[in-house]
Amino acid sequence: MTCPPPAELSSLTLLGFGDCGWGATLLWGFGNSLLIALGAYFLGFCIGVAGAFGKLYGGPVTKDLLAVYTTIVRAVPELVLILILYYAVPALLNQVLIGMGYERINLPQFITGVIVLAVVQGAYQIEVLRGSILAVPQGQIEAARAMGMSPVLLARRITLPLMTANAIPGLGNLWLNATKDTALLAVIGFTELTKATFQASATTKAFFTFYGAAMALYLLISLISILLFGRLEKTARRGQREQRG
Repeated sequence: MTCPPPAELSSLTLLGFGDCGWGATLLWGFGNSLLIALGAYFLGFCIGVAGAFGKLYGGPVTKDLLAVYTTIVRAVPELVLILILYYAVPALLNQVLIGMGYERINLPQFITGVIVLAVVQGAYQIEVLRGSILAVPQGQIEAARAMGMSPVLLARRITLPLMTANAIPGLGNLWLNATKDTALLAVIGFTELTKATFQASATTKAFFTFYGAAMALYLLISLISILLFGRLEKTARRGQREQRG
């Protein structure tokens, strides 16, 4: 089917799923954005949990290394970090491999994008979780120790439930950042929502139509996320309200 010039097409046609529409391309990019955000967020959460406990209870070397990691990542713009981790680090790695007689490797964009954003997420989640652990009342921890609780049991029954309620608002904000930071991967050529929107608008010149649709999709996932994290926080604080009453 031969499509008429884009200027003659309506916004609904351009956003549709027909031969002349770009709806499938936008949804494909939106799906990629969500997958990368989810992967980076949960990998970053694993880094955050390990790093938070390492900063609080690790040895001097562990604490220093984690302090350097969180300071650098939070000080350098995410875009610069993405360019360094995507271009500079693989280039250095390939030089080492070639020098050792191995072949050059090419890192998949999707996996690289997840890892890059997870490194960024991990640094911020370390501080959120560390602050949440410190906010747990020391009196309850001391009482649990006095009752003979083991460190694992203390963490499961006291520290983790109480820190979760404190951490959810900050973790919710970091999730919203993760969904928006996926747009930065457009600079490495990965087709997420922003890249797909750029391709559609550059081809059709319907900039308002496609960027408006992209804004609506980002807003949709943000509103759903806000409601979800709000419910999670309410559930996590339910027991605390009962104790105060």
